[in-house]
Amino acid sequence: MSVRALAVNIVNNVFKNKAYSNILLNNEIKKQDINSKDIGLLTEIVYGTIKYKLTIDYIINDLSRNRLSTIDDYILNVLRIAIYQMKYLDKVPDYAVVNEAVNLAKSKSISSSKFVNGILRSYLRSDKKENFKGKSIVDELSLKYSFEKWMVSLFLKDYGKEATEYILKGLNTVPKTTVRVNSLLGDYDEVYNQLQEANYDVYEGSVCPEAIVINRGRAIESNELFNKGYITVQDESAMLVGGVVDVNKDCVVFDLCSAPGGKATHLSELSEDKAKVYAFDIHEQKLELIKENAKRLKIKNIEVAKLDATAFNEDLVNKADRVLMDVPCSGLGIIRKKPEIKWFKTKEELKAIIEIQRKIMKNGARYLKSGGIMVYSTCTLNKEENEENVKWFLNNNKEFSLDKIYFGNVENIIYNENGSVTILPNMHMDGFFIAKFKKL
Repeated sequence: MSVRALAVNIVNNVFKNKAYSNILLNNEIKKQDINSKDIGLLTEIVYGTIKYKLTIDYIINDLSRNRLSTIDDYILNVLRIAIYQMKYLDKVPDYAVVNEAVNLAKSKSISSSKFVNGILRSYLRSDKKENFKGKSIVDELSLKYSFEKWMVSLFLKDYGKEATEYILKGLNTVPKTTVRVNSLLGDYDEVYNQLQEANYDVYEGSVCPEAIVINRGRAIESNELFNKGYITVQDESAMLVGGVVDVNKDCVVFDLCSAPGGKATHLSELSEDKAKVYAFDIHEQKLELIKENAKRLKIKNIEVAKLDATAFNEDLVNKADRVLMDVPCSGLGIIRKKPEIKWFKTKEELKAIIEIQRKIMKNGARYLKSGGIMVYSTCTLNKEENEENVKWFLNNNKEFSLDKIYFGNVENIIYNENGSVTILPNMHMDGFFIAKFKKL
């Protein structure tokens, strides 16, 4: 099956069945005999088409006499991946894109292929430059960056126009792969040099001292350094959480929403595998992922157990020196890795998740010893889930104060007035929020 045929099938499955693009891509890459160059093109087309769906549909709607709702799903997605390639990619000739799209449409019918040919030829005759000026600022940014209007409005309300454009651009960037060096097994410089010797184009992370960015190179999961536990894949924003927890060798640490265990294993590494880290998660099947990661990284001091973080557990009261709550959230900060969040997330879901987050905060506070540290983090940019939750917690828990977090002068990090930090997304880092509480 051709790369574009695979791309249409994946995109069709995502939009029709609300499937996760990263899972579908990984499954297809494992099943099909695809070389690394084609894997790159397939990934780019799938993520790009999903990412720019709203703008692409605006173009198709402008060129077609038929309403989008009346166009066959498969044919609509043939058009979507073709428009994406012609508008956003310059590595593939337009004529090749049109010919491939027409051939894919023939699998449905001759009339479908003629319809696809007509739309794409009309697009080629246009200047490919849509004018979004003159509309409201929400409409303009929605079409320019391909985001739902409610999401644009949310960012404008919380951050203003300049930061909103930074966020929208950042969420549309292609993420770099970042790895964390396992200090239990390897020296940073030695691992860095070994990656270079293995023909990886690498450079140092922006903030975190354990971070190495993979600019180019084959899949890192197949590298010997990964398989032997010297490195693990983790976004640099998520790495920063570990340092904020301020773990030491004598700590008992509760990671309440741990799977797949990236932060729990980092805490073990930071404590030289001396701290007792309890990695909890509500999903039984995900606990195995934590165990596998710990085993690969040669970590021995992690204990894994099933726990619903929203349900209070009397046995855990006053047992932890450190509590980490990387809570379930709306995920608006990780759209660059999961672009379907743009289309599947609703305003109502953002409201509903806040109650869950507050239950976890309330329980975590009771599990923490006096004098202990509690860290709250999310991978979203919605201030109601971030600063507002911190404000609510402090108003209802007078025995807690907020410690100031500082990572240095970094372009994409906002230091909030209350001492918490918001990390804006760019090609190197996910959008993230971190707050550090101290129990008096």
